[in-house]
Amino acid sequence: MKLADFLDQVRDRGEYRSQEEAEHISTSVLRVLATRIPPEEADDLAALLPAPLDDVLHTHPEPPEALGREEFLRRVAAQTGARPRTAEWDAGAVLSTVADAVPGAEVDHLLSQLPTGYADLFGRPGPA
Repeated sequence: MKLADFLDQVRDRGEYRSQEEAEHISTSVLRVLATRIPPEEADDLAALLPAPLDDVLHTHPEPPEALGREEFLRRVAAQTGARPRTAEWDAGAVLSTVADAVPGAEVDHLLSQLPTGYADLFGRPGPA
């Protein structure tokens, strides 16, 4: 997927006013995600995303932090300056676009690296 297509999808899903806002939200969400997944997983995901979004995933070479869903959303809110509920909307707009941009097996593997509660952010049903 090309950067413009990715950002158009994020913009539509998040109902953002501009490409620039969609890019800011995308980089913020991916930056927080990068702190949560192992560096090799971040590299795998980065290889499937358009530049410059791929670079954001390479910013955290240290071991991943154990972030539950609520802490993840709190950090997204801190990055974007949004309220927690808005951060959930933002994360869903970006991560569901990621799920559309990469193969399903990669999304499944990525979700296996995350605690429960993240699946719906990727547009996937949670555990039954």
